[in-house]
Amino acid sequence: MKLSSIVLGALVLLAACMTGGCASHDEHAGGSLDTLRDYMVGSFSSEKQAAADPADFRDIRLEMVQVWPDRTDGTWLYIEQAVSSAIEKPYRQRVYRLSENPDHTFRSEVYTLPEPALGYAGVWNNPAKLGTLTPEQLTLKDGCSITLTWHQCGAIFTGATTGTGCESSLQGAAYASSEASISPFGIIAWDRGYDSAGNQVWGPTQGGYVFVKRLMRQ
Repeated sequence: MKLSSIVLGALVLLAACMTGGCASHDEHAGGSLDTLRDYMVGSFSSEKQAAADPADFRDIRLEMVQVWPDRTDGTWLYIEQAVSSAIEKPYRQRVYRLSENPDHTFRSEVYTLPEPALGYAGVWNNPAKLGTLTPEQLTLKDGCSITLTWHQCGAIFTGATTGTGCESSLQGAAYASSEASISPFGIIAWDRGYDSAGNQVWGPTQGGYVFVKRLMRQ
């Protein structure tokens, strides 16, 4: 699998940091909630990865935009994922709530939208589609939150879900896991589903999807 050279470069910096390849006086410096939001908001594409490895990866478009910016209970993002050939019909729509933990790690909680979720498709490009929706109308996906750690040397956030509490029934799965690396240049997301015996039943087996940032939005 060939990773985008930009995202790969960010991961090389992270590896150097974690093995002592470069020094940082303050590991938490720069790792703010605003930084995490700025990294995540934008338009992303796995087009380059799909072209390099079409057998294992598809060209997926990922859109993230901040919603409810005036709220003080965290940073809220609307997320859409769609195959490039069917942008108007996203197969995944979520809302994330980002917050900072007392130990300087960060938490990304996952919420589902009220049905029909497709009625909100395109919110990233047309905020008016959000209508009167409020966080109180969302449903928290228990056990699916990701705890993210900031790495000053490399300027990257990495994290994963914990345990087997993120329920999933897709393709016979019992639970799902998610891993993420979030840099200024893109996001690597590795989502997988497992049956009750711990056997992987869906998701990539070689590594995560590499979403290269194409556009930064406010």
